[in-house]
Amino acid sequence: MPVISRLVSIPLRIGELAFAGVVAGIIGHFLDHHSWSDNWPKARLIYTLVIAALSMLFGLFWLIPFSGGFFTWGVDIFLSLAWFAAFALMYLFTRDTCNSRAFDWNGITSGGTCNRWRAVQAFAFLSAVFWLVSAVVGIWFTHRERKGRLDHYETKPRRRGLFGRSRV
Repeated sequence: MPVISRLVSIPLRIGELAFAGVVAGIIGHFLDHHSWSDNWPKARLIYTLVIAALSMLFGLFWLIPFSGGFFTWGVDIFLSLAWFAAFALMYLFTRDTCNSRAFDWNGITSGGTCNRWRAVQAFAFLSAVFWLVSAVVGIWFTHRERKGRLDHYETKPRRRGLFGRSRV
């Protein structure tokens, strides 16, 4: 198992786990303390919460150091796209009520409802980027491993010459 791939992969998985935990905590708090009559905002929150739970599960499982974790880049791409969708849903949810732009994350640490939603947006976007980088590292590792195996097993056939012995 290559050292560079593992050194890059472990911090990415830890970041994915942490970002998903932050998003799950904030959304879980809102679902626990607020009840709305409209089902559409709840659907957005539940979708994001499910993606966060899946990300925590896969991030924790793939944090265990084995080379098979690099071959799961398809799931990494899927989770990255799911996080980008969650980011878009959270942006569309808060666009009108908080007067926020997509990447306006100033003041997310100062408290308040809109700042918490901005924090969810920020951590959803960061999680999507980390899952995408994990997928790129996995594709790079898989490509390098396949190339290394092919180079190891492929040898050029020797010519036996005019009077050399036949291998048959």
